[in-house]
Amino acid sequence: MEIKKLSILTIVFVILLTTTGFSAQQRNYNGQYSGEYLNHIAFPLGGIGAGMVCLEGTGSITNVSVRNAPAISNEPAFFAAICIKGKTNTAKVLQGPVPSRKIFATRTTGGPFTQAGNGLTGKTYGLPRFEKTSFKARFPFATVDLADSQIPLKVKVTGWSPFIPTDPDNSSLPVAALEYQFTNPSDNTIEAVFSFNSKNFIATEKRGGQILKFKNGFILSQPPKKDSPQDQGDFAVFVDDDKTVVDYCWFRGKWFDPLTITWKNITEAKLVGNPPVEGSEPGASLFVPFSLKPGQKKTVKLMLAWYVPKSDLRYGKDPKDNQTCDIACQTPCPPQYYSPWYASKFKDIKNIAKYWQDNYNDLRKKSVLFRDTFYDTTLPAEVIEAVAANLTILKSPTVLRQTDGKLWAFEGCHEAAGCCPGSCTHVWNYAQAIAHLFPSLERTFRQTEFNQSQDDTGHQTFRSALPIRPVRHDFYAAADGQLGGIIKIYRDWRIGGDTKWLKAIWPKVKQSLDYCIKTWDPKQKGFLEEPHHNTYDIEFWGANGHSTSFYLAALTAAIEMGKTLNVNVLRYQELLKKGRLYMQTKLFDGRYFYQRIQWKGLQAPDPVTASKEKWNTEYSPEALELLEKEGPKYQYGTGCLSDGVLGAWMARVSGLGDILDSEKIKSHLTSVYKYNFKKDLSDHANPQRPGYALGKEGGLLLCTWPKGGKPSLPFVYSNEVWTGIEYQVASHLMMNGMVDKGLEIVRTCRSRYDGRVRNPFDEYECGHWYARAMASYALLQGLTGLRYDAVDKTLYIDSRIGNNFRTFLSTATGFGNVGLKNGKPFVDIKFGSLDIKRVYVSGKEMPLQKNPQ
Repeated sequence: MEIKKLSILTIVFVILLTTTGFSAQQRNYNGQYSGEYLNHIAFPLGGIGAGMVCLEGTGSITNVSVRNAPAISNEPAFFAAICIKGKTNTAKVLQGPVPSRKIFATRTTGGPFTQAGNGLTGKTYGLPRFEKTSFKARFPFATVDLADSQIPLKVKVTGWSPFIPTDPDNSSLPVAALEYQFTNPSDNTIEAVFSFNSKNFIATEKRGGQILKFKNGFILSQPPKKDSPQDQGDFAVFVDDDKTVVDYCWFRGKWFDPLTITWKNITEAKLVGNPPVEGSEPGASLFVPFSLKPGQKKTVKLMLAWYVPKSDLRYGKDPKDNQTCDIACQTPCPPQYYSPWYASKFKDIKNIAKYWQDNYNDLRKKSVLFRDTFYDTTLPAEVIEAVAANLTILKSPTVLRQTDGKLWAFEGCHEAAGCCPGSCTHVWNYAQAIAHLFPSLERTFRQTEFNQSQDDTGHQTFRSALPIRPVRHDFYAAADGQLGGIIKIYRDWRIGGDTKWLKAIWPKVKQSLDYCIKTWDPKQKGFLEEPHHNTYDIEFWGANGHSTSFYLAALTAAIEMGKTLNVNVLRYQELLKKGRLYMQTKLFDGRYFYQRIQWKGLQAPDPVTASKEKWNTEYSPEALELLEKEGPKYQYGTGCLSDGVLGAWMARVSGLGDILDSEKIKSHLTSVYKYNFKKDLSDHANPQRPGYALGKEGGLLLCTWPKGGKPSLPFVYSNEVWTGIEYQVASHLMMNGMVDKGLEIVRTCRSRYDGRVRNPFDEYECGHWYARAMASYALLQGLTGLRYDAVDKTLYIDSRIGNNFRTFLSTATGFGNVGLKNGKPFVDIKFGSLDIKRVYVSGKEMPLQKNPQ
């Protein structure tokens, strides 16, 4: 009877789990993925600005994006296989079960006969594969464990690509590696043949590709063509085993002939050695035979490299005078189209492949050192997962690096093209990772913003041209983006310690700030009053906490920089004093900062006239009625905005401290948590873009109106949940002592990206691998208050997690582990060096412990 009761209770429990949307199999943060959590995993491999391939949770290679553009869902026949020799050979693709989402899916690549409705022609899904799979990420490494009852081997696949903080060039290589490790746990000797097989996916037309010889491998090649030079491309696949046999030409035929014969060769363990042939070659394979005695291991190091030196990518309008070569001292003239950084360092694919092969062990050793140092931490698992998962953005097509080494970026990636171009300043404000990991690369953003993207009046385009060059100034500047750049100049100076760089760029910084004052605070009241464009793609009319906090932070940064440069900053000091007083008395309602909507009595024309000129707003007859009743469209007024003190967060992460009364900042953040953070969105109405968070999922809303007064048409996106904003709020909460609230937001975000519905390594908003998500890097500082000032050679620690912790620190000259042991600071540098003269713990100077045990 008791057994029957238990069974009924168990059934009821399972039903409850199912109906409430929870899984009986829970995944630990920063842990292993298996079962349903493998469904959407795709882990980017590649170099910064060099393109990518993705290792999926099942072991497959997808999202092959090596042609200077995203190619999401691009999954050619590109696979490894193992054949166990015996009385009856057993062959399987070295991948786990195909996720069900792929079987009936809309695709963005290939012709109609490759679509789901025609059976997915050309896919390898019908080939036998391993029964069980698990996945674990330790950026920049990821491992897939495979198991199958018919394969008497333990199999582990490790994917990685070089990532070495302070070494941007080796971290920007167009390369990746897949290490296939086989272990014989049985009592018998096992004979096997490993193979790697690929369709010539680099070819841009049916009969245009070639397959070239390469030692222990092959090169998929598309020769250059006069009418379309951007089609030129090469992709090398090779191993480090001299027993390798290469089939340079798959069986040529129609229908399914090439893959049919290739699989037959695999199952028969044939070492096919066909030479290259003239004309079209459908694909190639390499074979590595090996024998394992009981207990022995064998690792096949498969190296990938690509070379696509040209593109047809160009963005931005040239200045009207056409004298682009004389503007901003550009000599020689910028190229017509974008070309990747690696094309200026390597002459061809063989040059890259040789460098990859020759330096493989050293690059791996240094990347392992970074990995082990980063993960040698006592910080919460959800924080480490959030930071590391979003570092993959740097390996995605979101980021480009042109031939002179400068970074340029989209906001994110559409399926087949970049999304929202131009290193958008107000989006990249949030991203904190590059500034600490690769400070020299981050400074290239500033160089572009304050030179090629800024005119003689100080107007700054918030979307830079590509190739990077002077651009036409025919749209309004973005207030948060332009003011944020001034704050980031200060941050980058303190991180890099280069006062000569600051002195050289200061005239441009002053010019930019003076433009901001003249344009948005012409009456010099200390707050932004005139309508100003911002990250929500609209204009705010009247003073508000969001934009004025940026203004105050930029003024503070300019004052601090001016003091070092011994220039007069009295005007900025007066504006800062007035602005702080106004924001804290007129824009604070006792709980949070808000907006005082104003659209009359300004220098700007009325909203209707303005919308007819350039602005991103239109007024229909219905909207005109609302204008008379409520004021301009797309404001937030009495709302509680998650970004309501964003400038104060920017000031903190940049080393400027609090620019406003700390208690008022804390009150605003508490209100954001109370009103905007939702654990369940089932009853939340979002007529905008619901895909980022919906249903029983939780998230941080951009804005709520707890006191009423919500406009009929609030600013666009206000009902959405945005990745990145969640992290800036969470880290700001932590900085202000509210660690539990911050961690709850982080956990809620990462639970949406757990592999079941979304890719854990692709937090998206306006596109995949969205740049704003790199705000997660600030979580390290949020918990520990850790910051190194290279100008003063000073290390700061202001822990919110007690007197015993260990975490990762990256600077302009090296990286290592830093923390507190029994309240005493220690530093353990693992790579490079770090010159520390003073250490402050919670404002008190303390001696430094070196290499604590």
